[in-house]
Amino acid sequence: MKKIVVLTGAGISAESGISTFRDADGLWEGHDIMEVASPIGWHNNKALVLDFYNKRRIQLFTVLPNEAHKALVDLEQHYQVSIITQNVDDLHERAGSKNVLHLHGELLKVRSVKNSKLIYNWNTDLNIGDLCEEKSQLRPHIVWFGEEVPMLEKAIEITSKADILMIIGTSMQVYPAANLINFIATEIPVYFIDPKPAIQKNYFPNLTVISEKASTGVTKVVTKLIDL
Repeated sequence: MKKIVVLTGAGISAESGISTFRDADGLWEGHDIMEVASPIGWHNNKALVLDFYNKRRIQLFTVLPNEAHKALVDLEQHYQVSIITQNVDDLHERAGSKNVLHLHGELLKVRSVKNSKLIYNWNTDLNIGDLCEEKSQLRPHIVWFGEEVPMLEKAIEITSKADILMIIGTSMQVYPAANLINFIATEIPVYFIDPKPAIQKNYFPNLTVISEKASTGVTKVVTKLIDL
């Protein structure tokens, strides 16, 4: 069974009602990114950071997977599908995808500030005073700016074995995630799905660009791949 690797970004979740990471004015839900998504932001104002992610977590329970998420599940009946997502939501999993790797962490998990291996499922508010089993404060299980991406090596390993690559709803401007495309075999088919695709058509010899939103573009590509 051929292996399809799918790289997804904010665009696939936006259609479900989740705000994209950065608005046109450079803010995220009215906050400077570094205030809520960096170690120094956490150091300066833990209460603000916790409140920010508590609100994102609450919002997550109000949205549902869209047609793009569901189409990727259908693909699993015909291919070995691995999804590598920059998103911190659980919409891929809720749709039914079985192999999802979160590069930038997960909103429904928290971890110890002193022992990054102590990770817990979490679906309520996280507050100052919520401690791990070693009595250290818990923080969002999110990869912030300036932090290492612990799942990167695993993502590179998965990407390097792809027979087909799909890129959905991402600007390919966020590093190191954007570097993953450099680890595929150059001759494999690549499908880039985004209303404003930020990729050169001659970047890959077998590149197909679909300038559509995820829900329609992904459905078209999945139908094509299933019919092959």
